[in-house]
Amino acid sequence: MIDQVRPASSGRFERSCFGSSDTMTAQEIVGLALKSSIMLTLFGFGLQATFEDLLFLVRRPQMLVKSLGAIFIIMPLFAILMTNAFSLNSTVVTALIALSISPIPPLLPKKVTKSGGRASYELGLMVIAAALSIAFIPMAVYVVGKYFDRPFAMESSAVAKVIVLSVLLPLAAGMLIHRVAPAKAERIAHPLIRVAGIVLLIGVLCILVFALPTAWSLIGDGTILAFIAFVIVGLAVGHLLGGPDSDDRAALALSTACRHPGLAIAIAGANMPEDHHVVSAVLLYVITNVFFTIPYIAWQRKRAVGTVAIAGHS
Repeated sequence: MIDQVRPASSGRFERSCFGSSDTMTAQEIVGLALKSSIMLTLFGFGLQATFEDLLFLVRRPQMLVKSLGAIFIIMPLFAILMTNAFSLNSTVVTALIALSISPIPPLLPKKVTKSGGRASYELGLMVIAAALSIAFIPMAVYVVGKYFDRPFAMESSAVAKVIVLSVLLPLAAGMLIHRVAPAKAERIAHPLIRVAGIVLLIGVLCILVFALPTAWSLIGDGTILAFIAFVIVGLAVGHLLGGPDSDDRAALALSTACRHPGLAIAIAGANMPEDHHVVSAVLLYVITNVFFTIPYIAWQRKRAVGTVAIAGHS
């Protein structure tokens, strides 16, 4: 199935996703806006994080094993199962497999906080998953290539570059400032995260305008159902394996269901350069993910408020 990728020229991709070949600058601006937002968000959370947060899961090995199993093992296996069980568009297969082996979503701490989840759990998990991904992703790409009988590969250096620049470096910089000037760090963290959210919203709206027509053309043959199933199964697996604490369940559910779109696009681009619609397929996943994680976040927040109210009356 993955062999049946439809070739397309670079010019066709530019016209279909960005209007014309002259709008390549717009693509770069949007990409820069998204990267800046991600880095600012993680820098903002680093301003509020401590070294104790990073050790949260290290001191809970059983929880760590369950968390990594959900993210690194169960979701890739489920994605491969779906590609075998359903006749999906080859572009969607490529995007789904690439997403399943692209953990460490870069904006999760904000989602976890909104859902009532424990930020220290998510920060610790994100850093550990990021470090492991440098070795895991190239190995997973190789195994997937063997499974589909294709010569897939991904350099560890390419993965490390994305992870270090988009996750580890801004988080570490924020934590360093928090350690040197904690009061100032706490004061600027929330405004900085708000600015990052506005930049992200502008970037997402631009992507919707430029790439949605191509993404819309991929809908059909179970594409949306496949992405919905991936998100819902991720939420369910994380929720069930998150343990008895509702905060930990929320953090792991969102960590399992959400993936890093930048890494997925990099993996697909390195191994399927002729499939120029993968970016649009990943966009469809991002839209689906946002649409279906919002109700979960609202439900978890409502439960957290109810728990606090009950505790206050007891």
